[in-house]
Amino acid sequence: MNFVFISPNFPHTYWMFCDRLRRNGVNVLGIGDAPYFELEDSLKNSLNEYYKVDSLENYWAVREAVRYFSEKYGHIDWLESNNEYWLEQDAKLRSEFNITTGIHPHDLEPWKHKSLMHKIYTEAGIPKARQIVVSSLELAKDFIREIGGYPVCAKPDVGVGAASTYKIENDQQLEDFFRTKPPIVYVMEEFIEGNICSYDAIVDSDSNPLFESMGFFPPSIADILNKNLDLYFHINKQVDPKLQELGRKTVKAFKVKNRFVHLEFFCLTKANSHIGEVGDFAALEVNMRPAGGYTPDMMNFAHSTDVYQIWADMITTNKRILKPDGDDYFCYYVSRRDHIHYLHSHEEVSSKYWNILKMNERMPEVLSGAMGSQMYVACFAEKEDAKEFVNFILARAE
Repeated sequence: MNFVFISPNFPHTYWMFCDRLRRNGVNVLGIGDAPYFELEDSLKNSLNEYYKVDSLENYWAVREAVRYFSEKYGHIDWLESNNEYWLEQDAKLRSEFNITTGIHPHDLEPWKHKSLMHKIYTEAGIPKARQIVVSSLELAKDFIREIGGYPVCAKPDVGVGAASTYKIENDQQLEDFFRTKPPIVYVMEEFIEGNICSYDAIVDSDSNPLFESMGFFPPSIADILNKNLDLYFHINKQVDPKLQELGRKTVKAFKVKNRFVHLEFFCLTKANSHIGEVGDFAALEVNMRPAGGYTPDMMNFAHSTDVYQIWADMITTNKRILKPDGDDYFCYYVSRRDHIHYLHSHEEVSSKYWNILKMNERMPEVLSGAMGSQMYVACFAEKEDAKEFVNFILARAE
């Protein structure tokens, strides 16, 4: 089996996807824009061959790399980046090289457009915020009246993460939004009072989950970016049964096959007559790739498993072979920002929690806006112990 892995060096833990594939007997062929000598040894040892391109943004250069691999190794069986940024390019390359696994360009529209996601949620009977595509101030005002008033949320119809997302709370902010927004299509949704959580899964060729996990993300990534806040989030011990049901239903509705997915939902903190009671879930959006940053590693810590191996086994056998090897935990990620003066130094944190820290690292600059500058990850059997950990790290000096 020949597997082309696009950008295997970012995030840097993605070498483990390559490593597990190679352990399963796969020819792993990497394409990236980093010089070979800059790759970590762990990644170099996980690849059969690496092809450097001038830029991964240059489709024709990446295409030439795939052509080279296909001529040298034979037909390419899989091509994947596990990165939403390259989703469209991956699909185009699959079509051009007749790679029948994975998604193709005609599959992408409902995965990229929030308005089309909303349509599929509606058809599948999955609770979600009311939404319209807003092309004018007048349409927006009509929608706001229809849902009972402010606040509302405006976001790009096509976009990754929370960039260019706005919470609008009054007429003046609405007018400011239309005056200053980028010249792209926006959708507007009623504002849901709730915490963001995720249903994460690795699914087989029949859309059945081989692995499931639940992430909890207070506060929202939009607020983290817009207000430059501290970040903490956690992986739950178990998946809430109501979320599990909706997550599986969403996977089927979007016809997801052979992928690691990150599906976002609201967990209501305030009852909504259109959606449900406190603790119920409403769909937010689908992301057809693993959760970002070190979240896959946190799933490993929380569930005593190896999601990289589960994913590789899905690729090669369409089954889950690896079983959990221990207990389940709450796994917490807490990060700090360099410009904030905290009560306890990094050395104090490292010393106090040295025996339970699973990760203690500086974040790459490209991820620091959303993920913080310095991160700490630890696991806990009880939430109360986790709260003390979070409070100690984030306590600020007067």
